[in-house]
Amino acid sequence: MPDALGSLVALLKARVSPGEVLIVGITGSVAAGKSTLCEALKARLEPACSVDVIATDGFLFPNAVLAARDLSLRKGFPESYDTQAMIAAIGAARAGPTAFPGYSHVIYDVDPVTRIVDKPDILMLDGLGLAPQPGRLGVSDDLDLLIYLDASEEDLETWFVQRFLTFWRAAADNPASFYAQFLAMSEPQVIDFARMVWNGINLPNLRDHISRARAVADIVIRKSADHSLTLVRG
Repeated sequence: MPDALGSLVALLKARVSPGEVLIVGITGSVAAGKSTLCEALKARLEPACSVDVIATDGFLFPNAVLAARDLSLRKGFPESYDTQAMIAAIGAARAGPTAFPGYSHVIYDVDPVTRIVDKPDILMLDGLGLAPQPGRLGVSDDLDLLIYLDASEEDLETWFVQRFLTFWRAAADNPASFYAQFLAMSEPQVIDFARMVWNGINLPNLRDHISRARAVADIVIRKSADHSLTLVRG
């Protein structure tokens, strides 16, 4: 079977130009494994290429702003991102050192600690908010490459529930965790709640918004239930 990861590494290396920053967006559903893919690519690309990975969740509006705008249950949807700030940061990153905001999945909010990115060979933007939006200037217009990580809805739901359980279990040792509020629930109750979140929020976001990136992506990678990868387009 062809090495899809190796093929993707080769495709990225072929696009690198000395002195320029290759801006690569990596998107796909919540729980698809985008961050894991970014880590694997970074490990294979370095040290031949310098690579920085930035999570687009840093450009989510803070929880307090989302609540004030009645968008708490729309977190991850296009309107929950500061798109203009993301576009500005991408442009600045091509020219020199740029501060990128962080995000914590533990506290489920924007992290006040920023990170400085200084003209790597490849800058990967990992997350949501990259799909084209009809009638609006989007982040995808400012990317050099867009990669879509695809998977079946059934597998995505399974992985989402597994991830939710991981955060829930870890919250037992971290009362500051967002997931600590669910510790009084039994595991079956948590699983039911996670499935409700998936079907009520993440699945509609995938179908209505995130999946738009698949049609325009330069590269599409398919992830199977066993986490194996197949290069579909690229």
